[in-house]
Amino acid sequence: MIKQIIDLHIHSKYSRACSPDLELPKIAFACQQKGIDIVATGDFTHPAWFEHIKTCLVEDTPGIYVLNSQFSIPNFQTIFNPKFSNKKIKFILSTEIACIYKHKDKCRRLHLVILAPSIECVEKFNNKLANRGVNLKSDGRPIMGLSAKEILQIMLNIDERMMMIPAHAWTPWFAVFGSKAIETGLSSDPTMNHRLSALDNITLISNSDAHSLDKLGREANVLQFDNEKDITYLEIKKIIETGNRKKFLHTIEFYPEEGMYHFDGHRSCNVCFSPKQTKKEKFICPECKKKLTVGVLHRVDDLADREEKNIPTEKFIPHKYIVPLREIIGKVFEVGSKSKKVAREYDNLIKNLGNEFEILLDKNISEIEKFVSDKDVAIAIKNMRAGTIKICPGYDGVYGTVEVLAKERKFMKLKQHSLL
Repeated sequence: MIKQIIDLHIHSKYSRACSPDLELPKIAFACQQKGIDIVATGDFTHPAWFEHIKTCLVEDTPGIYVLNSQFSIPNFQTIFNPKFSNKKIKFILSTEIACIYKHKDKCRRLHLVILAPSIECVEKFNNKLANRGVNLKSDGRPIMGLSAKEILQIMLNIDERMMMIPAHAWTPWFAVFGSKAIETGLSSDPTMNHRLSALDNITLISNSDAHSLDKLGREANVLQFDNEKDITYLEIKKIIETGNRKKFLHTIEFYPEEGMYHFDGHRSCNVCFSPKQTKKEKFICPECKKKLTVGVLHRVDDLADREEKNIPTEKFIPHKYIVPLREIIGKVFEVGSKSKKVAREYDNLIKNLGNEFEILLDKNISEIEKFVSDKDVAIAIKNMRAGTIKICPGYDGVYGTVEVLAKERKFMKLKQHSLL
């Protein structure tokens, strides 16, 4: 049996507010570091990016692509120990589109992740959209005035193997529920979704929606295959559609409190409220008197028909939480996650222990302790696994903040205070 970590929703350098480093060879290199086995191409509707896809990738198994030899990862300077550097990163053709249209005199806004089984299929899909007047050059995530039903009909007329998955299904601005699968988004987790029994027969998937290399795999899906030949587009589609618990092992989750729309609030006024506080204030910001942005938790509370304690967890695909390794190191050293100090520690751990997911989820803490410059890094990883961390929730476009050594630092402060 072969376990694969899969991220089905990322972006390219052609999407608005995305890193210029998001090119396929660099994405593959970052996936080696992260421990991602299969990653989305993202943005296949953009003409320049689609040309990049056709230039860089060759089909490996049906519907699954790899870098061709001209763009192989060893061309990049690598920090890897050789035993970690020979992993072949696989790609699956995907994109995200933004639909903004009127239905029953109301403006509808939703984002959709679309998967395709072949280059030829993508070419036909892109041509159909262009013929309908969609400006595909404007952004890697194109905006179109077509409804989800119209998009789905176009897809099915081209190739019934294409797949549509509503993206970040709970976020305030662009969200919808789907029929087979939905993407939970960063601000919600499976537990929150399972409070709504209407979703019991819908597969919940988790993806990064990465806008930079560092964000790849911050959420992902762990699937199991019988052998390498079984790792195909159709097998992935089948596992997702059926929610096969023997093959869909678990999802990897961002703590939802860290998501930028978990709580309610008003960013410009630094107002962050729980749903209860928002209702008490009658949905109005106490500072500027404008309407508060209602977050994911509030929306879940409004629609939920059962409490968390009543969720039949045995029915559903399990999930595991992570805090990204760079973020953990930065919190321990009390510096930014992009600092040189964090980069040195991160590179050393990857070189000696393997990829990031192995370090976060699998390696013995005693083994991690051998290679960290500060043992608090190992303690923080242990806390992350146990869920003994403290998080200030995100709101209105502001990411939440996490404290991975809350208990230890509280103890140290008490100890220091007692010595005064």
